[in-house]
Amino acid sequence: MAHRYSPLFLCVLERLLLVFLLYFLNAINPTRCEVPAVIVFGDSSVDAGNNNVISTLLKSNFQPYGRDFDGGRPTGRFSNGKIPPDYISQAFGLKPNVPAYLDPNYGIADFVTGVCFASAGTGYDNATSDVLQNVIPLRKELEYYMDYQSKLRAYVGDQRGNKIISEALYLMSLGTNDFLENYYTFPTRRSQFNVKQYQDFLVELSRSFITELYKMGARKISLTGVPPMGCLPLERATNFMDHHACVREYNDVALEFNGKLDAMVGQLNKELEGLKVVFTRDVYGLVLDMITKPSSYGFEVAGMSCCATGTFEMGYLCNRHSITCEDANKYVFWDAFHPSERTNQIVSSHLIPILKSEFK
Repeated sequence: MAHRYSPLFLCVLERLLLVFLLYFLNAINPTRCEVPAVIVFGDSSVDAGNNNVISTLLKSNFQPYGRDFDGGRPTGRFSNGKIPPDYISQAFGLKPNVPAYLDPNYGIADFVTGVCFASAGTGYDNATSDVLQNVIPLRKELEYYMDYQSKLRAYVGDQRGNKIISEALYLMSLGTNDFLENYYTFPTRRSQFNVKQYQDFLVELSRSFITELYKMGARKISLTGVPPMGCLPLERATNFMDHHACVREYNDVALEFNGKLDAMVGQLNKELEGLKVVFTRDVYGLVLDMITKPSSYGFEVAGMSCCATGTFEMGYLCNRHSITCEDANKYVFWDAFHPSERTNQIVSSHLIPILKSEFK
């Protein structure tokens, strides 16, 4: 005699079978992050606080920095809030803030899904880190990364550690300090190179660094060039002869340098098997557009910074005694050298679809 089941029982059974089917399919082809970690190298544009623990004047671990960060706390980020790696990490389903490697509040357990080795004031040229108050040179960032690799493998095992290293997304952002704080400020490099030769010198240093990362297992790299550095509030403030307009020479140098980096990236992608470097060439144009047409992005001020609503303040010159703007979201720049959190968010929103498309 056939069993008769109630409609309710059959409905519950159907739902249970559906759940088990979805679980089974997910076990075969699990949904996961496109990348298991975000690893960061560079300067103050991406420094999450490494300079806090070294002997340098280039720090931002005090108010009003971080006033719009989680909990309103200064972390060493040169912003009123988040910086691009934070947004990118969160977009890939990882932690919302990428921790600094030298921050004593974090350890290897925190660095499994992301870590920042960047140091404010550094550049491709090791001489840049010397002239800028002994910040961490790029070669030292690489040494810290080697140390990180050893700790990572010891913590998660060789197999998983190697997988994280090879599938992680590596972010590189630097170069501005090499020009503005080294080449155009001190005579040593100008006595050795004209500006085009210095660009070529930096490009070769970038090539060498990426090649070293490749040898150490990196395969997915996003390289950001320099912004329209002639439009930074600091440079405009000192451009008396041109009524505080953007310094065209510096912007032209930035564009030319970015073009050379782009060409180098194309060569490396052909030469090194399995390597994929994405040069985010559109960032220059996006930032320039925000500066020249701020109202299109919801900004009100592009020529001056929020901190002290002035033009020279950054680092210790932007402090708790400074009179800051009420709403940093109305300013393209937070201090005389660094973008506001809102600018970082807009730039990141532009980059994230590109990175997700390229690094599936």
